[in-house]
Amino acid sequence: MRYLGGRVDLKPERYAVDRTYPEVFYVPENADFLVRQGCVRWKLASGAEHRLVLRAGETYVLPWGTKIRLEKQPGGTDWRLIASRADGILCHKPSTVSGGGKSEISKSLGSIILKGPVFVSDYDRDIDEVARILEMDFSNISTIPHDKRRAARPILSPERSLGSVIKLLTPSPEYSDAHNAWVNTLSPDIRQLLVTVKRYYRTEWQGNWKPYFTVDRINGLAGHELKFDNQKLVGNYLRVGYDPNGSWRIYKLRPDFNPADKVQVEDDITASVVLPAESLSHLEQGYTNKSVKLVTNCEQLLFQRPDDAIHRGFDKDAEADLASPGTFISNFEPLDAKQAQEMVDRVVEFDQYTEPMKNLIRNFVTDPETAYIVSSALPRLVNGSPSKNPRYLQKRPDLSHPRDKYLGEIGTRLAREIPADQPVYFPVNAVLAGRRNSPSDSKAGTPPLTVYGPIHYQELPELFMDFICSLTGKSPSTTGFGSEGALTKGPFNALSPVIDINNALVSAIVTGYGGFTTAAGYVGPKYRVDHDNSMLVPELWCRMRVFEREPKFLIDNGFLEPVKDFEHEGKTVLASRLGYRITAAFVDRFLGRIFEMPAAVFPDDLLRPETQDMAVFVEGVTAICEAQRTVALNYFEDGSVEDACPPIKALLHIMAFGTCEGRGIGDPVIRGMFSRETMLASDWYKDRLEAKQKHDIALWTRHLEASKSERARKRLDEVTSSGYLRQLEGTIGADPALV
Repeated sequence: MRYLGGRVDLKPERYAVDRTYPEVFYVPENADFLVRQGCVRWKLASGAEHRLVLRAGETYVLPWGTKIRLEKQPGGTDWRLIASRADGILCHKPSTVSGGGKSEISKSLGSIILKGPVFVSDYDRDIDEVARILEMDFSNISTIPHDKRRAARPILSPERSLGSVIKLLTPSPEYSDAHNAWVNTLSPDIRQLLVTVKRYYRTEWQGNWKPYFTVDRINGLAGHELKFDNQKLVGNYLRVGYDPNGSWRIYKLRPDFNPADKVQVEDDITASVVLPAESLSHLEQGYTNKSVKLVTNCEQLLFQRPDDAIHRGFDKDAEADLASPGTFISNFEPLDAKQAQEMVDRVVEFDQYTEPMKNLIRNFVTDPETAYIVSSALPRLVNGSPSKNPRYLQKRPDLSHPRDKYLGEIGTRLAREIPADQPVYFPVNAVLAGRRNSPSDSKAGTPPLTVYGPIHYQELPELFMDFICSLTGKSPSTTGFGSEGALTKGPFNALSPVIDINNALVSAIVTGYGGFTTAAGYVGPKYRVDHDNSMLVPELWCRMRVFEREPKFLIDNGFLEPVKDFEHEGKTVLASRLGYRITAAFVDRFLGRIFEMPAAVFPDDLLRPETQDMAVFVEGVTAICEAQRTVALNYFEDGSVEDACPPIKALLHIMAFGTCEGRGIGDPVIRGMFSRETMLASDWYKDRLEAKQKHDIALWTRHLEASKSERARKRLDEVTSSGYLRQLEGTIGADPALV
């Protein structure tokens, strides 16, 4: 047993209970470990065999940090064994504009998953068609010569995973044209039934799977709700946007999908520090960042806008929060006892709420202790219309539910074998900033901002053009297209914006994190996604391997494609400022880890918004470039361009005037300024380190004068030494303009 917390007295023949969290169990280390059918079995080195029956509601931590739990599928009868990885991924959302999804990245997808039956159109016909497909030979479908053996694996073979079957049923450049054409003829019902059979198939059936799948007979006719082992199956579905008429776009999740366990570490305000990776011990293996960023939340209460709470029962977490006593609430309609009684009397509508909200309203009706209550679905009426900006202060989830944070930390401690007297570090693993997009508004005279696909990657020059401008579209917090200032919160900063931009760029260069952005609001003028995309992307990222999240890997393998400049009606459209966007190959490979039909979730015209309306696309790119020019000119007007570090100064010139000393954004000299090697060797970076040393000398001199302590004297000697500058390499230093 490698648990070193000191609270567990583990006997070899039994499992132990953590007295801090009684429902958390630690399972002994073993040589032969088996988890199956709700049991954990293990054999100790002594040869003794042991068996532990899992109980619902309890979490079991394995010696290498993996967490397992037994839980019943909500809305169904199926029990599942859920495993969580020991070491997760920390997704950081910096420089995100209003309405860009800062809060949504940390919300659990579990609260918005929809439940529904698994349907078949014609049971006898569909089951026969699936049986025919299971007998098909797929050995010749691959366009990759050495992949023939893998393609030949039978669908029900234990050598072929469920994800591989979903990939097999998704058109792909890796498959022949004939196979892709056949896949396109399959109905959704056949795909779903085939995936369901694969999900529940057991090798001991020896191919005799048909008797386990049935439908009821209704009035002598075969029904449409599929049953497994005489129990109705429940499918999980997820909304990913809306049709133009407002109807939901709903897609079936893989039957083995379970939402990621999340621990929120930041919301609106974050303190961060950048340190050389070698200065920290016990970091997760596999990451190559030479410097890392550590973040911590600065808020006790989070200012949330529960947009989806207007749909009764949809945002379960928001309803529970709003029904809790002592919650600060803004812009919800106050309801008196008569109005509350009318809500209760509308039985069908009232029953759509979750239990916490129903209990709040019922208790108010029967025994009102106050004059008013609020409903999560009823924002305040302003001039006769519901407010678009209802808010409440949410208690920080990691403080309200410390068990989740504890499990995350203890799993990592076990996985990395970190002694109990040493800290566990969780560096940023992914940078996922958010955008807010919206169509043009003829009344307000604002242009469209709908040119971005669901996920973009931008190299640092293009990314920081965006960050400097911080352009946002219309959201409940904003009135329309416009700049929010450097790094989104310019009005709240007492310093010149260029100071923050310098710091942010040095941090980005020295850490080497890839800059990805996700779209909220709209993707093209046709697809409204609101925050559905914001909540989906972290689920994608945590299912990608470390190397799969690297921009170079994604570009080299066709998962990202560059958006290129082009000519339109005699004018050059600078679309390359949008960077790279995900492709159909990305959807095929990575969305297939979540959805049964990934290509339907992100169709081609959603991946390439210009195919929805070229004129709107051109207008949007032009408006972005003009906004970037306008914002950049401000730095020349107030003179702060002179305080910009050389790469930022070059960007500001290009944004404002098109070139810097005759060089455009694609010039190798300009792009070379953003490399780690170039920056570390530059005089301006050395100036930042020297400025940091001067600042620290002044700081610890004051501390020594005030305290006369030995600790202050020792620290002053350290920061004064010549070796201190070498220790600062790989940090952001300090801006010379402030020292």
